[in-house]
Amino acid sequence: MDIRLFDVTHPLWKETLEKLTYDIYHLPEYVYLESKRIKAIPEAILIAEDEKIFFLPYLRRCCDDSFDGEFKTPEVFDVISPYGYPGFLLSQAAANQPEFLSLAIQELIQVFRKQQVCSAFLRLHPLLNENVHQLINDNSLKLNGSTVSIDLKLDVQEIWHQTRSEHRNKINKCKRLGFTARMVPAQEFMNDFNTIYEETMNRVNAGGVYFFGIDFLKNFAELLDNKIHLCLVEYNEQITCAGLFTECSGIVQYHLGGTKTDFLKQAPSKLMFDYVRLWAKERGNQVFHLGGGVGGAKDSLYHFKAGFSKQSHTFMTLRLITDEEKYASLVALRAKSLKIDAEKILQTEFFPAYRSPNIFNEFNKS
Repeated sequence: MDIRLFDVTHPLWKETLEKLTYDIYHLPEYVYLESKRIKAIPEAILIAEDEKIFFLPYLRRCCDDSFDGEFKTPEVFDVISPYGYPGFLLSQAAANQPEFLSLAIQELIQVFRKQQVCSAFLRLHPLLNENVHQLINDNSLKLNGSTVSIDLKLDVQEIWHQTRSEHRNKINKCKRLGFTARMVPAQEFMNDFNTIYEETMNRVNAGGVYFFGIDFLKNFAELLDNKIHLCLVEYNEQITCAGLFTECSGIVQYHLGGTKTDFLKQAPSKLMFDYVRLWAKERGNQVFHLGGGVGGAKDSLYHFKAGFSKQSHTFMTLRLITDEEKYASLVALRAKSLKIDAEKILQTEFFPAYRSPNIFNEFNKS
Protein backbone atom coordinates (compact mmCIF):
# COMPACT_ATOMS: atom_id res chain seq x y z
CA MET A 1 0.00 0.00 0.00
CA ASP A 2 1.09 3.54 -0.76
CA ILE A 3 0.56 5.79 2.30
CA ARG A 4 0.87 9.57 2.07
CA LEU A 5 0.37 12.14 4.83
CA PHE A 6 0.12 15.82 3.88
CA ASP A 7 -1.20 19.25 4.89
CA VAL A 8 -3.74 21.55 3.25
CA THR A 9 -1.16 23.21 0.98
CA HIS A 10 -0.11 19.99 -0.76
CA PRO A 11 -1.42 19.66 -4.35
CA LEU A 12 -2.09 15.96 -3.78
CA TRP A 13 -5.09 16.92 -1.62
CA LYS A 14 -7.10 18.36 -4.52
CA GLU A 15 -5.66 15.88 -7.00
CA THR A 16 -7.06 13.06 -4.88
CA LEU A 17 -10.49 14.70 -4.56
CA GLU A 18 -10.74 14.89 -8.34
CA LYS A 19 -10.81 11.07 -8.39
CA LEU A 20 -13.57 10.77 -5.79
CA THR A 21 -17.10 11.91 -4.96
CA TYR A 22 -16.68 14.38 -2.11
CA ASP A 23 -18.51 17.00 -0.10
CA ILE A 24 -17.52 20.44 1.09
CA TYR A 25 -16.15 19.03 4.37
CA HIS A 26 -13.32 17.33 2.48
CA LEU A 27 -11.99 20.48 0.83
CA PRO A 28 -8.64 21.78 2.13
CA GLU A 29 -10.11 25.27 2.53
CA TYR A 30 -12.84 23.95 4.83
CA VAL A 31 -10.44 21.87 6.93
CA TYR A 32 -8.07 24.83 7.18
CA LEU A 33 -10.82 27.12 8.49
CA GLU A 34 -11.85 24.54 11.06
CA SER A 35 -8.23 24.11 12.20
CA LYS A 36 -8.00 27.83 12.93
CA ARG A 37 -11.30 27.79 14.79
CA ILE A 38 -10.40 24.98 17.19
CA LYS A 39 -6.62 25.52 17.16
CA ALA A 40 -5.66 22.19 15.61
CA ILE A 41 -3.35 20.90 12.87
CA PRO A 42 -5.13 20.27 9.52
CA GLU A 43 -3.98 17.13 7.75
CA ALA A 44 -5.11 14.36 5.41
CA ILE A 45 -4.01 10.79 4.81
CA LEU A 46 -4.14 8.95 1.51
CA ILE A 47 -3.89 5.16 1.46
CA ALA A 48 -3.93 3.64 -2.01
CA GLU A 49 -3.41 0.35 -3.76
CA ASP A 50 -3.91 0.27 -7.54
CA GLU A 51 -7.37 1.80 -8.10
CA LYS A 52 -8.37 1.42 -4.46
CA ILE A 53 -8.26 4.72 -2.55
CA PHE A 54 -8.92 5.63 1.08
CA PHE A 55 -8.81 9.38 1.81
CA LEU A 56 -9.37 11.03 5.19
CA PRO A 57 -9.11 14.72 6.13
CA TYR A 58 -8.84 15.39 9.86
CA LEU A 59 -7.73 17.74 12.62
CA ARG A 60 -4.94 16.76 14.98
CA ARG A 61 -4.97 18.50 18.34
CA CYS A 62 -2.82 18.40 21.45
CA CYS A 63 -4.43 16.78 24.48
CA ASP A 64 -2.99 19.37 26.88
CA ASP A 65 -6.13 21.49 26.58
CA SER A 66 -8.19 18.78 28.28
CA PHE A 67 -6.54 19.28 31.64
CA ASP A 68 -5.95 22.02 34.17
CA GLY A 69 -2.46 23.45 34.38
CA GLU A 70 -1.67 21.61 37.61
CA PHE A 71 -1.92 18.26 35.81
CA LYS A 72 0.94 17.88 33.37
CA THR A 73 0.38 15.64 30.37
CA PRO A 74 2.91 14.03 28.05
CA GLU A 75 2.97 15.29 24.45
CA VAL A 76 0.01 13.33 23.18
CA PHE A 77 -2.45 14.16 20.40
CA ASP A 78 -5.87 13.05 19.32
CA VAL A 79 -7.74 13.35 16.04
CA ILE A 80 -11.20 14.72 15.35
CA SER A 81 -13.27 15.40 12.25
CA PRO A 82 -13.97 18.97 11.15
CA TYR A 83 -17.45 20.28 12.02
CA GLY A 84 -20.20 18.61 10.03
CA TYR A 85 -20.25 15.23 8.29
CA PRO A 86 -16.79 14.63 6.78
CA GLY A 87 -15.99 10.94 7.22
CA PHE A 88 -13.59 9.25 4.82
CA LEU A 89 -13.80 8.78 1.08
CA LEU A 90 -13.44 5.54 -0.85
CA SER A 91 -13.01 5.01 -4.55
CA GLN A 92 -15.47 2.63 -6.18
CA ALA A 93 -12.79 -0.06 -6.38
CA ALA A 94 -12.16 0.28 -2.65
CA ALA A 95 -15.87 0.18 -1.80
CA ASN A 96 -16.18 -3.05 -3.79
CA GLN A 97 -13.53 -4.79 -1.66
CA PRO A 98 -14.45 -4.69 2.07
CA GLU A 99 -11.10 -6.13 3.10
CA PHE A 100 -9.34 -3.03 1.73
CA LEU A 101 -11.13 -0.75 4.19
CA SER A 102 -10.17 -2.97 7.12
CA LEU A 103 -6.53 -2.95 6.01
CA ALA A 104 -6.62 0.82 5.46
CA ILE A 105 -7.95 1.43 8.97
CA GLN A 106 -5.22 -0.74 10.44
CA GLU A 107 -2.65 1.27 8.49
CA LEU A 108 -4.33 4.46 9.70
CA ILE A 109 -3.98 3.35 13.30
CA GLN A 110 -0.27 2.66 12.79
CA VAL A 111 0.31 6.08 11.23
CA PHE A 112 -1.54 7.83 14.04
CA ARG A 113 0.40 5.92 16.67
CA LYS A 114 3.67 7.11 15.14
CA GLN A 115 2.31 10.66 15.36
CA GLN A 116 1.74 10.20 19.12
CA VAL A 117 -2.01 10.14 18.51
CA CYS A 118 -3.89 8.10 21.11
CA SER A 119 -7.46 8.28 19.73
CA ALA A 120 -9.51 9.34 16.73
CA PHE A 121 -13.16 10.43 16.73
CA LEU A 122 -14.48 10.54 13.16
CA ARG A 123 -17.99 11.66 12.22
CA LEU A 124 -19.03 9.81 9.09
CA HIS A 125 -20.96 11.17 6.14
CA PRO A 126 -24.56 9.83 6.13
CA LEU A 127 -24.59 9.73 2.32
CA LEU A 128 -21.02 9.03 1.23
CA ASN A 129 -20.39 6.54 4.07
CA GLU A 130 -23.88 5.08 3.96
CA ASN A 131 -22.84 1.42 3.67
CA VAL A 132 -19.81 1.49 5.94
CA HIS A 133 -21.55 -0.65 8.56
CA GLN A 134 -21.45 -3.48 6.02
CA LEU A 135 -17.68 -3.09 5.68
CA ILE A 136 -16.70 -2.60 9.34
CA ASN A 137 -17.81 -5.25 11.79
CA ASP A 138 -16.22 -4.24 15.09
CA ASN A 139 -17.20 -2.09 18.05
CA SER A 140 -15.26 0.94 16.80
CA LEU A 141 -18.29 1.89 14.68
CA LYS A 142 -21.16 3.46 16.59
CA LEU A 143 -24.66 4.22 15.33
CA ASN A 144 -25.49 7.72 16.57
CA GLY A 145 -28.88 8.41 15.06
CA SER A 146 -30.55 9.41 11.81
CA THR A 147 -30.50 12.26 9.35
CA VAL A 148 -33.00 13.41 6.74
CA SER A 149 -32.53 14.15 3.04
CA ILE A 150 -34.73 15.07 0.11
CA ASP A 151 -34.31 13.12 -3.12
CA LEU A 152 -34.12 15.88 -5.73
CA LYS A 153 -34.48 13.36 -8.54
CA LEU A 154 -38.17 13.07 -7.64
CA ASP A 155 -40.57 15.32 -9.48
CA VAL A 156 -41.78 18.48 -7.76
CA GLN A 157 -45.24 17.04 -7.06
CA GLU A 158 -43.81 14.00 -5.27
CA ILE A 159 -41.45 16.17 -3.21
CA TRP A 160 -44.44 18.25 -2.13
CA HIS A 161 -46.53 15.11 -1.47
CA GLN A 162 -43.85 13.78 0.91
CA THR A 163 -44.03 17.01 2.93
CA ARG A 164 -45.95 16.73 6.19
CA SER A 165 -49.36 18.41 5.96
CA GLU A 166 -48.56 20.73 8.87
CA HIS A 167 -45.47 21.95 7.00
CA ARG A 168 -47.45 22.42 3.79
CA ASN A 169 -50.01 24.52 5.63
CA LYS A 170 -47.34 26.74 7.18
CA ILE A 171 -45.57 27.17 3.84
CA ASN A 172 -48.78 28.18 2.10
CA LYS A 173 -49.74 30.54 4.92
CA CYS A 174 -46.34 32.25 4.82
CA LYS A 175 -46.80 32.84 1.10
CA ARG A 176 -50.31 34.25 1.60
CA LEU A 177 -49.05 36.62 4.28
CA GLY A 178 -46.36 37.93 1.96
CA PHE A 179 -43.22 36.17 3.22
CA THR A 180 -40.69 35.71 0.43
CA ALA A 181 -37.46 33.70 0.16
CA ARG A 182 -34.41 34.46 -1.96
CA MET A 183 -30.73 33.65 -2.30
CA VAL A 184 -28.37 36.56 -1.60
CA PRO A 185 -24.57 37.08 -1.75
CA ALA A 186 -23.30 35.40 1.41
CA GLN A 187 -20.47 37.83 2.13
CA GLU A 188 -22.71 40.87 1.72
CA PHE A 189 -25.36 39.67 4.19
CA MET A 190 -23.19 37.75 6.67
CA ASN A 191 -23.64 40.26 9.48
CA ASP A 192 -27.42 39.90 9.20
CA PHE A 193 -27.11 36.13 9.18
CA ASN A 194 -24.85 36.08 12.25
CA THR A 195 -27.24 38.28 14.23
CA ILE A 196 -30.16 35.93 13.59
CA TYR A 197 -28.07 32.80 14.06
CA GLU A 198 -26.66 33.90 17.44
CA GLU A 199 -30.11 35.01 18.59
CA THR A 200 -31.34 31.50 17.80
CA MET A 201 -28.43 29.77 19.54
CA ASN A 202 -28.93 31.90 22.67
CA ARG A 203 -32.66 31.15 22.63
CA VAL A 204 -32.09 27.38 22.63
CA ASN A 205 -29.18 27.59 25.13
CA ALA A 206 -26.72 26.08 22.66
CA GLY A 207 -23.20 25.23 23.79
CA GLY A 208 -20.17 27.31 22.88
CA VAL A 209 -19.22 24.93 20.07
CA TYR A 210 -22.20 26.22 18.07
CA PHE A 211 -21.04 29.85 18.14
CA PHE A 212 -18.64 30.57 15.28
CA GLY A 213 -18.27 34.35 15.32
CA ILE A 214 -18.59 36.83 12.49
CA ASP A 215 -14.90 36.73 11.50
CA PHE A 216 -15.02 32.96 10.96
CA LEU A 217 -18.26 33.18 8.99
CA LYS A 218 -16.92 35.90 6.71
CA ASN A 219 -13.76 33.88 6.05
CA PHE A 220 -15.95 30.83 5.46
CA ALA A 221 -17.95 32.64 2.77
CA GLU A 222 -14.86 34.16 1.20
CA LEU A 223 -12.70 31.03 0.99
CA LEU A 224 -15.46 28.68 -0.15
CA ASP A 225 -17.16 31.32 -2.32
CA ASN A 226 -19.43 29.69 -4.93
CA LYS A 227 -20.00 26.60 -2.76
CA ILE A 228 -21.69 28.67 -0.03
CA HIS A 229 -25.22 30.06 -0.43
CA LEU A 230 -27.23 32.24 1.92
CA CYS A 231 -31.02 32.13 1.87
CA LEU A 232 -33.13 34.85 3.49
CA VAL A 233 -36.85 34.87 4.23
CA GLU A 234 -38.22 38.41 4.42
CA TYR A 235 -41.47 40.05 5.48
CA ASN A 236 -42.21 43.76 5.17
CA GLU A 237 -38.52 44.39 4.44
CA GLN A 238 -37.47 42.56 7.61
CA ILE A 239 -35.25 39.47 7.58
CA THR A 240 -37.19 36.87 9.54
CA CYS A 241 -35.11 33.76 8.90
CA ALA A 242 -31.72 32.93 7.36
CA GLY A 243 -29.82 29.79 6.44
CA LEU A 244 -26.38 28.89 5.12
CA PHE A 245 -26.30 26.07 2.59
CA THR A 246 -23.38 24.32 0.91
CA GLU A 247 -23.34 22.88 -2.61
CA CYS A 248 -20.79 20.33 -3.75
CA SER A 249 -20.80 17.29 -6.06
CA GLY A 250 -24.57 17.38 -6.48
CA ILE A 251 -25.11 17.47 -2.70
CA VAL A 252 -26.74 20.49 -1.06
CA GLN A 253 -26.33 20.58 2.72
CA TYR A 254 -28.10 22.67 5.34
CA HIS A 255 -25.16 24.05 7.32
CA LEU A 256 -26.36 26.69 9.80
CA GLY A 257 -29.51 28.73 10.26
CA GLY A 258 -31.83 30.59 12.56
CA THR A 259 -35.15 32.42 12.95
CA LYS A 260 -35.89 35.71 14.68
CA THR A 261 -37.80 35.13 17.90
CA ASP A 262 -40.57 37.55 16.86
CA PHE A 263 -41.44 35.35 13.88
CA LEU A 264 -41.34 31.87 15.41
CA LYS A 265 -45.13 31.55 15.25
CA GLN A 266 -45.13 32.01 11.47
CA ALA A 267 -42.35 29.40 11.01
CA PRO A 268 -40.59 31.07 8.05
CA SER A 269 -37.88 28.39 8.14
CA LYS A 270 -40.40 26.00 6.56
CA LEU A 271 -40.75 28.36 3.64
CA MET A 272 -36.95 28.61 3.46
CA PHE A 273 -36.47 24.85 3.17
CA ASP A 274 -39.24 24.63 0.59
CA TYR A 275 -37.56 27.34 -1.47
CA VAL A 276 -34.06 25.86 -1.17
CA ARG A 277 -35.10 22.35 -2.22
CA LEU A 278 -36.66 23.67 -5.43
CA TRP A 279 -33.68 25.97 -6.03
CA ALA A 280 -31.31 23.03 -5.52
CA LYS A 281 -33.31 20.82 -7.87
CA GLU A 282 -33.36 23.46 -10.60
CA ARG A 283 -29.56 23.66 -10.40
CA GLY A 284 -29.29 19.94 -11.16
CA ASN A 285 -28.34 18.69 -7.71
CA GLN A 286 -29.18 15.11 -6.71
CA VAL A 287 -29.90 15.38 -2.99
CA PHE A 288 -30.65 17.99 -0.34
CA HIS A 289 -29.32 16.80 3.02
CA LEU A 290 -31.03 18.52 5.95
CA GLY A 291 -29.07 16.70 8.68
CA GLY A 292 -30.49 15.39 11.93
CA GLY A 293 -31.17 16.33 15.51
CA VAL A 294 -28.64 17.58 18.04
CA GLY A 295 -25.96 14.92 18.39
CA GLY A 296 -27.93 12.66 16.05
CA ALA A 297 -30.90 12.39 18.43
CA LYS A 298 -34.48 12.07 17.21
CA ASP A 299 -35.43 15.29 18.98
CA SER A 300 -37.68 18.21 17.99
CA LEU A 301 -35.11 19.40 15.44
CA TYR A 302 -35.07 15.99 13.77
CA HIS A 303 -38.88 15.87 13.81
CA PHE A 304 -38.96 19.27 12.08
CA LYS A 305 -36.60 18.12 9.33
CA ALA A 306 -38.37 14.79 8.89
CA GLY A 307 -41.48 16.75 7.93
CA PHE A 308 -39.89 17.50 4.55
CA SER A 309 -39.07 13.98 3.41
CA LYS A 310 -39.56 10.28 4.05
CA GLN A 311 -35.91 9.57 3.19
CA SER A 312 -33.55 9.02 6.12
CA HIS A 313 -29.96 7.89 6.64
CA THR A 314 -27.93 6.44 9.47
CA PHE A 315 -25.45 8.79 11.14
CA MET A 316 -22.39 6.89 12.40
CA THR A 317 -19.12 7.71 14.12
CA LEU A 318 -15.86 5.79 14.04
CA ARG A 319 -14.09 5.71 17.41
CA LEU A 320 -10.52 4.42 17.38
CA ILE A 321 -8.16 3.97 20.28
CA THR A 322 -4.89 4.13 18.39
CA ASP A 323 -2.56 3.84 21.40
CA GLU A 324 -4.14 2.03 24.33
CA GLU A 325 -1.32 2.83 26.75
CA LYS A 326 -1.44 6.57 26.13
CA TYR A 327 -5.24 6.55 26.13
CA ALA A 328 -5.34 4.78 29.49
CA SER A 329 -2.77 7.21 30.87
CA LEU A 330 -4.92 10.21 29.95
CA VAL A 331 -8.04 8.61 31.39
CA ALA A 332 -6.14 7.96 34.62
CA LEU A 333 -4.98 11.57 34.67
CA ARG A 334 -8.53 12.82 34.21
CA ALA A 335 -9.74 10.49 36.96
CA LYS A 336 -7.08 11.92 39.26
CA SER A 337 -8.15 15.48 38.48
CA LEU A 338 -11.78 14.55 39.27
CA LYS A 339 -10.90 12.42 42.28
CA ILE A 340 -12.88 9.46 40.97
CA ASP A 341 -12.10 5.98 39.69
CA ALA A 342 -10.94 5.71 36.10
CA GLU A 343 -13.50 2.97 35.54
CA LYS A 344 -16.32 5.47 36.04
CA ILE A 345 -14.97 7.63 33.24
CA LEU A 346 -14.69 4.65 30.92
CA GLN A 347 -18.34 3.79 31.56
CA THR A 348 -19.51 7.07 30.02
CA GLU A 349 -20.71 7.25 26.41
CA PHE A 350 -18.41 10.15 25.57
CA PHE A 351 -15.39 9.55 23.36
CA PRO A 352 -12.59 10.08 23.99
CA ALA A 353 -13.48 9.59 27.65
CA TYR A 354 -10.80 11.96 28.93
CA ARG A 355 -12.46 14.89 27.09
CA SER A 356 -15.99 14.45 28.42
CA PRO A 357 -17.38 17.92 29.25
CA ASN A 358 -20.14 16.48 31.44
CA ILE A 359 -18.07 14.41 33.84
CA PHE A 360 -17.96 17.04 36.60
CA ASN A 361 -21.74 17.45 36.76
CA GLU A 362 -22.44 13.77 36.18
CA PHE A 363 -20.32 12.48 39.02
CA ASN A 364 -20.92 15.30 41.47
CA LYS A 365 -24.57 14.23 41.47
CA SER A 366 -23.75 10.62 42.31
